[in-house]
Amino acid sequence: MNAAPESSVDFGSGDNARLAAVCGPLDENLRQLETRLGVEIRRRAGRFSAHGASADAAVAVLRMLHDRAATQPVTPEDVHLAIQETGMGGAPGGDELAVETLRGRIRGRGANQRQYLEAIRGHDLSFGIGPAGTGKTYLAVACAVEALQREAVRRLVLVRPAVEAGERLGFLPGDMSQKIDPYLRPMYDALYEMVGFDRVARLVERNVIEIAPLAFMRGRTLNEAFIILDEAQNTTVEQIKMFLTRIGFGSRAVVTGDITQTDLPAHRQSGLRHALDVLAGVPGIAVVRFSAKDVVRHPLVQRIVEAYEREPRGGEPK
Repeated sequence: MNAAPESSVDFGSGDNARLAAVCGPLDENLRQLETRLGVEIRRRAGRFSAHGASADAAVAVLRMLHDRAATQPVTPEDVHLAIQETGMGGAPGGDELAVETLRGRIRGRGANQRQYLEAIRGHDLSFGIGPAGTGKTYLAVACAVEALQREAVRRLVLVRPAVEAGERLGFLPGDMSQKIDPYLRPMYDALYEMVGFDRVARLVERNVIEIAPLAFMRGRTLNEAFIILDEAQNTTVEQIKMFLTRIGFGSRAVVTGDITQTDLPAHRQSGLRHALDVLAGVPGIAVVRFSAKDVVRHPLVQRIVEAYEREPRGGEPK
């Protein structure tokens, strides 16, 4: 009977605090690694050995956590993200594509996220297609913030379709701004994390950052701007054509969405799906597709997405 594969790494025993950060309180980081990767981890001083089919992946995660522990605490979320990255394909790292924001460096986790960052930087129009939790919007906003900081663009325009998913905007309380605010909140949240609440408020007041419903884009031409259309699966064919023709000189646009989840009425075709067909092969356009393995949220989200991918018609009743 063959022994289980083994892989090991020795960090030395000189920095006990750093080793403790890798292990976590009561070794909870190691237990999470064992549970998620199906391995057994043994430790003697600074030497860690992993036993099991995913032993190499476990050691790769331990190296990532040890690197992180040199400068900052290691949280259970860091462990989760490190585990995710080892299963996304490509070598860990990607610092050469890291995005610099006021609040720190953001790097792609896994081959697809790194390809996405490269596509955004190298094309005037990029599409990020895939399920929730794969970083499509977050990375696009990060690239937009970086471009603004470097003065590569003069303004950011972040757009979402305000689709009435089972509700009517007219029956929601408040004025128009208050009615549409919930639809735009995810983009505000990403900006607050990268730039800071007060700075975002000042930039919005000066119209350097504009966050608006898609309908407000009609009739405009946006020059020297970084434009993001989020949740594009909820656009109609006419709406996404209108948006794409707003791109002006010196501008860059990113379109994100999940074509498996649309809030449009059953008889309306998704503009995103149509645009991907129409624009296939057009020079200057990049399309990056994400899948369940790229999900960087709670591990349960990945399992949910995988379950729906296996279900015919995305889980609709048979």
